[in-house]
Amino acid sequence: MSIYQEYMRGLKSVAVEEVFDLIFYRPLAFLLVKAVYRTAITPNQLTLFSMMLGIVAGICFAFGTPATFAAAGIFCLLYNVVDCSDGQLARMKHSGTPIGRILDGFADYVVSVAVYIGIGFGFAAPSSDPLLYGLLTVAAAAGNALTSALLDFYRNRYLDITLGRVSVLEHEQQEFASAYDALLRQKGHALEKGLIWLYLKYSAIQRTIISGRQESHNKPSVDPAVYAREQRVQIHLWTYMGPTTQWTALILCSLLNRIDLFLWWMAVVAPILAAVLFVMQKAKDRHLQLQEAA
Repeated sequence: MSIYQEYMRGLKSVAVEEVFDLIFYRPLAFLLVKAVYRTAITPNQLTLFSMMLGIVAGICFAFGTPATFAAAGIFCLLYNVVDCSDGQLARMKHSGTPIGRILDGFADYVVSVAVYIGIGFGFAAPSSDPLLYGLLTVAAAAGNALTSALLDFYRNRYLDITLGRVSVLEHEQQEFASAYDALLRQKGHALEKGLIWLYLKYSAIQRTIISGRQESHNKPSVDPAVYAREQRVQIHLWTYMGPTTQWTALILCSLLNRIDLFLWWMAVVAPILAAVLFVMQKAKDRHLQLQEAA
């Protein structure tokens, strides 16, 4: 198997990958995976290491100087590379586990919280207008969560339809609910129980907010090939709402000592763009349903 084939095997699907992942972070992550592939290092250990890097980035932001902002940007870059590597290693070794998938998502949330708290202390609090930039930091964090959730939902739906698979959200919710019930009958496993409980709550909220009903009732019933062709541009546009694009913007703004630009982008511009894409998506869905009926 060639290096290129190995690299492609470690990806989810090129159609739903973010551009910055494809051209920068995942190639670097692939090199890391190749370096640790024959060692005892596990995907979950990489996840925990990435979380540590992200927390350090948050601490650097909290110091509030141009030098520590730049250091935070570098740690964010390292975090994103290692964060990409855990899934690649799991897919290449066929060693992925449900708890590993939840741990990966949990680590992302911990890092996001650490980074925004760091920005709050290191940038918003000592700024010329602490109230304005404090509110802007909170709004940016909310924008981050909103746009990431929208991408996650529509990316999974795209893959469900084009690959003809059972809804990954419904399948995982059933899988994790069964695992949670089994763990409740056992002593210990507090961490696993807590992570699965948080995932089940998050997935239920995500589906309620975005779809408003069961996801299987919210997917256009259309030929997978037609759907892939019609949604190719739309899903690509959605990927620019993803976390990697957000992290890249934060890294650049940190290195340039312009955290304010990042906050305005995430608090104002990104939600507006997401709203536009959401309206476009609803129109696309209606068009596909009408096209099929015709």
